[in-house]
Amino acid sequence: MKWEDSKKGYENYLRLEKSLSQNSIAAYINDINKLVEFLEKNFKKIAPDKVKLSHLKSFVEWLNERGVSPRTQARTISGIKSFYKYLLIEGKINSDPTALLESPKIGRKLPDILTMEEIDSLIEAIDLEKAEGQRNKAMLETLYSCGLRVSELVNLKLTNLFFDQGFVKIEGKADKERLVPVSNRAIEEINKYLKGYRKTLKISKESENVLFLNRRGRKLSRVMIFTIIKNLADKIGLEKKISPHTFRHSFATHLINGGADLRAVQEMLGHESILTTEIYTHLDRDYLRSTIHQFHPRS
Repeated sequence: MKWEDSKKGYENYLRLEKSLSQNSIAAYINDINKLVEFLEKNFKKIAPDKVKLSHLKSFVEWLNERGVSPRTQARTISGIKSFYKYLLIEGKINSDPTALLESPKIGRKLPDILTMEEIDSLIEAIDLEKAEGQRNKAMLETLYSCGLRVSELVNLKLTNLFFDQGFVKIEGKADKERLVPVSNRAIEEINKYLKGYRKTLKISKESENVLFLNRRGRKLSRVMIFTIIKNLADKIGLEKKISPHTFRHSFATHLINGGADLRAVQEMLGHESILTTEIYTHLDRDYLRSTIHQFHPRS
């Protein structure tokens, strides 16, 4: 059994049977590549079906020595377990060497969030004199209004905008669709972008139905969204390390702190399990701090 053949079959399995996005597939294949890199350095040419638990334990130790965080280790081990589960299903191996492989214990990390004032400051820092300014404003309002993943934002389609009903249709992970309410402010900024900057572009045929476009009339890359947000954070001197996902975290936290039903937030975020949504039930840290200062006898 060869690694390249096994990886190719696994990739097809993830695409066709699991219906994963290309980004998710790339992450899983990268996990396998890390294992292959380690095995080639330490155990010569060992085939996928010859890997044993002892090899995998050595691999985890190797990740530790390289300073890989427990969270990243856990995600990598999860990818390798998925690969060997595939080999077992396909009958390419008789026993799963990952069955007794343990992942490092990790705590649930609370996501960083932005305050309403910080979100307003970021959006106000957008230079509307620049051609793409209105597009950027519309994108950030949409990110925060709908709690989208960055991949969902760049793939948002014109035919999935239902502004008369106050909704947008989102194509999420594994091609699962959901309807998400959109704010009047986001609708207003999107319409300004559609009537202005977008009309000036020479749009490529494959991007005609894509909402947010670059200056070449093509779909924006995920990296471009990160860059836009980073530059705005630098412009206002924001010390928090933020990304497009920070707007999603802020959307969920602000809703729940405002009294929104957890199930409703789960539906809007497109979480398969409500356990994933529950991380947003943490109280606002400023509120906690002020409560302690006000009521704790040692304060």
